[in-house]
Amino acid sequence: MKFTYNWLKDFVDVKLSPQALAERLTMTGLEVTSLDEREGDFIFEIEITSNRPDWLSVVGIAREVAAITGKKLKAPHLRSKGTGKLRRQLPFSIKIEDKKDCPLYTAKIMHGVKVGPSPDWLKKRLELIGCRSINNIVDITNYILFTYGEPLHAFDLDKMASQSGIIVRRAQKAEEIVAIDGEKRILDEDILVIACASDSSIGRPVAIAGVMGGKDTEVTEGTVNILLEAAVFNQVVIRKARQKLALQTDSSYRFERGLDSETAVSASWKAVDLIQDLAGGNLALSKEYGLMKAKGKVINLDLELTNDILGVEIPAFRVKQILESLDFKVKAGGKNRLVVAVPSHRQDSGLPEDLIEEISRVFGFENIPMSLPLVLPRPTIRSARDLVSIIKHTLAALGLNEVITYSLVDKGLLEAFHIDAQTSAPEIQNPLSIEQEVLRPLLAPSLARCLAHNLNQRQESVDIFEVANTFNNSPSGLKQELCLAIALCGTKRLLLESGVIDDKSGFLHLKGVMEALFERLAIGEYDFAFEDNSSIIGISVAGEKIGMMFSPEKSSLEKIDIKNKDVFIAELSLDALLAKMGPARKFIPLPKYPAITRDSSFILKEDILVQELINVAIEKGQPFLKHASVTDYYKGKQIPEGYRGLTISCVYRSDSRTLTEEEVAPVHSQICAALSEQFGAKLRQG
Repeated sequence: MKFTYNWLKDFVDVKLSPQALAERLTMTGLEVTSLDEREGDFIFEIEITSNRPDWLSVVGIAREVAAITGKKLKAPHLRSKGTGKLRRQLPFSIKIEDKKDCPLYTAKIMHGVKVGPSPDWLKKRLELIGCRSINNIVDITNYILFTYGEPLHAFDLDKMASQSGIIVRRAQKAEEIVAIDGEKRILDEDILVIACASDSSIGRPVAIAGVMGGKDTEVTEGTVNILLEAAVFNQVVIRKARQKLALQTDSSYRFERGLDSETAVSASWKAVDLIQDLAGGNLALSKEYGLMKAKGKVINLDLELTNDILGVEIPAFRVKQILESLDFKVKAGGKNRLVVAVPSHRQDSGLPEDLIEEISRVFGFENIPMSLPLVLPRPTIRSARDLVSIIKHTLAALGLNEVITYSLVDKGLLEAFHIDAQTSAPEIQNPLSIEQEVLRPLLAPSLARCLAHNLNQRQESVDIFEVANTFNNSPSGLKQELCLAIALCGTKRLLLESGVIDDKSGFLHLKGVMEALFERLAIGEYDFAFEDNSSIIGISVAGEKIGMMFSPEKSSLEKIDIKNKDVFIAELSLDALLAKMGPARKFIPLPKYPAITRDSSFILKEDILVQELINVAIEKGQPFLKHASVTDYYKGKQIPEGYRGLTISCVYRSDSRTLTEEEVAPVHSQICAALSEQFGAKLRQG
């Protein structure tokens, strides 16, 4: 962004030297990359970040200068509507095929203009910043662009095939237009065009919307009647058009970053005033179609939070003064609170943290004292960071690989897994591409797509996990939740004593991973159970469901190019898991007294859960039983159909003395009797 020192002084009474002003601007975030002196003026060039399109204008820079220097902004009077009556009202229509492509379009027709050279002051200003003077009409549109940040375009009305109206539409495939630069360009359906209404239903294109006008309707010395366009176009559409055509202009640069309707309307009226002053002519028509004024955003700012984040006490009156100098509207909202209305040109501001950043910039980073934050350690509380670290190390030790996937996905991926993207997935207002149009409400589809990529690389077995946030729409607003997802697929070849076997991934493998993870996290009360009338297995901790295990349908997997493979996925909420966790594990002294181990083999039905057996054994084995586990599993001819053999190992120990066989024997017998009574387990002899 280039501007001159004298141009800036039209809008703010700057007392600083150009060099001092350049330093102040750089310190507040507007990095001045060059400062040159030419023809008695100074030319500034500033690096503008993509989130601040309001700085792509002299008025926007002047607003910033006024705030950091404590001066008043000499804002020009910009009217939002015409004054007086039009000499006559012409029949003219504006048709927008898709309001998402063009939220606002304004057209003004002026008759009797005299096209000629621009006055010296206008020529000099444009040429100093590298913009060549064409004629007074074109120069005025360029002057408005650099002064107010609103791209305008002037058509020669008499050169248009029809003067009855304008159509804003997508181009037809292979449609052609010769742009003002003289180059013929081939268009397609991703490119937005301005067409003049005619006998044809689609009309002939006269401009590439937001990028460049057409050669056939450009303003020349012979132009008498003009159509002046001011509009707001979809940022993504303009960006795609610019990329496809390899054609970047000052207009497309601004449209890509977002413009507001209020500035577009006001700037077009300022252009009318300048045209009448410098080229004469009469306004014959003014027409607008679309959203004239967007709904304003309101932010509740907590002053205590502001001071805590900045580490310095800034009085409420100073905070209000800073925000108002940046064009925010501020009023009291209760004790230590301000209600801040965001101006239409500040599309980047939507959170209290955005306002705090603005306050810190204008207050001056150099005025914030350097200090280390006060941190009070709380070692007894498990933090989300600790939990994630343990989970990642545990799963990696189990042989899984961590993946990181995009939080933004396409609706088609969610719909392939029967997830209603319209209601559950928050939609991005200006997505960079169709592949990044919504925030994912689940991690599972992303992991499945990652599996597909790895399987296509000839990987026989893929075991992966991801820890990331998910996002869901809720009645109270956007809900963000930290989740863990695990996905297993494929077959491993294992070398055992009996030879090489194929170990195919399944629910038991996934359940084993979850059990190992819960054991590492010191979570004992967990459960896996099929949900009613469903193939989904719910995962519960302390009686509350925190996740699920499932195998996606074949049809879902085929849509992401996974064929003839079974995929097993677990997903659970780490926020819910953290709430169920107790303090971190504490180290305990090594036992002083020896243990007695007793192994017992049972025959029992296959559908009995091992964890239930262990739970009963631990309950009945107190106070001496310290540990119980399954050490052997077997099936064979000696085992009846539908049954299996299990060996349960019980470890007995006292913390105060050495146990005797006489003390252990009745406790162990009590455990065996309980297993027999509750589960029908038969003690296997021999």
